[in-house]
Amino acid sequence: MGSWRDGDKLINSDRLCFLGLFVAAVFLYTSGLGNLPLRDWDEGIVAGVARNIWRASPGEYTWLYPTINYDQPYWNKPPLVHWLIAFSYRSFGVSEWSTRLFPALLSALAVPLLYKISREIFSSHLAAIFSALVYLTLLPVARHGRLAMLDGAIACWFCLAIWCLLRGRKSPRWLLSAGLGIGLICLTKGIMMGVLLGGIAILFIAWDSPGLLGSSYLWSGLILGVTPAIAWYILQYLHYGSEFLGISLGTQTFNRIWKPVNNASSPPWHYLLEIAKYSLPWLIFVPMGIKLAVENRHQTWSKLALTWSGVYLLAISLMRTKLPWYVIPIYPGLSLFIGASLNTAWQKKRSPYSWKICLSLVALICWVGSGIYAWGYFNSGSNLDLTIILLIVAISSSIAALLLWRSSAYFIPVTIASFYLALLLLFNSNDWLWELNEAFPVKPVAEVIKKNTPPRQSIYTAYPNFRPSLEFYSDRVFTPASDDKLQQYWQQNQPVYLLVDRDAIERLNLKPYKTLGNEPNDVTWQLITQTDY
Repeated sequence: MGSWRDGDKLINSDRLCFLGLFVAAVFLYTSGLGNLPLRDWDEGIVAGVARNIWRASPGEYTWLYPTINYDQPYWNKPPLVHWLIAFSYRSFGVSEWSTRLFPALLSALAVPLLYKISREIFSSHLAAIFSALVYLTLLPVARHGRLAMLDGAIACWFCLAIWCLLRGRKSPRWLLSAGLGIGLICLTKGIMMGVLLGGIAILFIAWDSPGLLGSSYLWSGLILGVTPAIAWYILQYLHYGSEFLGISLGTQTFNRIWKPVNNASSPPWHYLLEIAKYSLPWLIFVPMGIKLAVENRHQTWSKLALTWSGVYLLAISLMRTKLPWYVIPIYPGLSLFIGASLNTAWQKKRSPYSWKICLSLVALICWVGSGIYAWGYFNSGSNLDLTIILLIVAISSSIAALLLWRSSAYFIPVTIASFYLALLLLFNSNDWLWELNEAFPVKPVAEVIKKNTPPRQSIYTAYPNFRPSLEFYSDRVFTPASDDKLQQYWQQNQPVYLLVDRDAIERLNLKPYKTLGNEPNDVTWQLITQTDY
């Protein structure tokens, strides 16, 4: 009877941890979700595709054959996340909050799923909790996971697949659900991502439980899981022909392996630098976790963490196209290393000398940063939010470093709690989406364009780059053009709308013209047309 009661308590404890982690993740990842505009590129594109699905009547089959910019076919990625966002639009209306809601919820679900994975592979309950809490408070995960992008969903589906694989060692029927996870990956980001992450799962199984490779449940699950994605690709091919395959599997998939897309090329160590830049302070504890994994490479957790992190990092590092969010699916694997490392420090009540030095340096950097921002605030009224956030991190990191020097393992909860609070404050400020500062704000310009141009109007611009977010907010199509092209369009005997800055107006000698919506001195970028229209 006693063992049954202990088992019931353990199950209830797991359920409470799962629920608590999910609530904490949802609260963090959805806090301030709609306080900033959508960013370029992916958010603007994903939102535009979802809005077309939401607008269309069921008989138009836009949900099956997605479009962007009115009737242009969208062949970049399968539409699972776009379907969810379209459902959000139908339920809550079109806004930044409703656009980001389902991606944020899926990213939040990955946190308790990682906890369930950790419970399967670690003998210590604390190691599982530490792994999930570290993943919860990683800046890249929390920040990118709440955007209307696909990578947070990919991390969620892969965590689901791995958890089901681990459960399948005891009950083979769980292997069917592992195939579902891989299938959802294929329906989210395409067949190649499913092949990569499915291959990582198979490599792990081959190392840890090779007997499962002969299970009919495993292969049946994979076939059933990927069938909807394959059916979607077949339907697109039958509808559009070989051009779809050339773009979807060629330009948007295979070409990214050996060619940089949109000049997004970096050296092979690019992602190591990305992880190093944005993963502090948790990065400090990764080396010891890797050392523990190598020493205990016969254990399941070690095999999973090494396969997950190592193979995925190698794959994306060898790709020619490198984008910051490609690295997101590696963080659950890294969190396993960190969870094992922190659990060892908690159990042994001692930690490496390097931890004390590094955490002290983190505290010092945060003190200096908060001082710089405080000086700027008092002298020029600059950002107060970042001053407060850095001050909180500086104080908490100092306390954690002091606890480390005193050989107290309570530096762990102090660090987790402080970074959760810091992220919460960051997401309720206007600073968490710093990419918005890379170009002119789109919402004021989009409002002028929407009020002063006909629906479905094409706008030509001197701005050199595509702005999908501007297209989303204005509900118009923008075409960057050279000076010669702009002058050529201007000579047409029909209304032409140009989005140009003052330099372009002077350089192109576009006269006579009239400015629409704003006085010429109001904004840098102005919407102009010929005076005859």
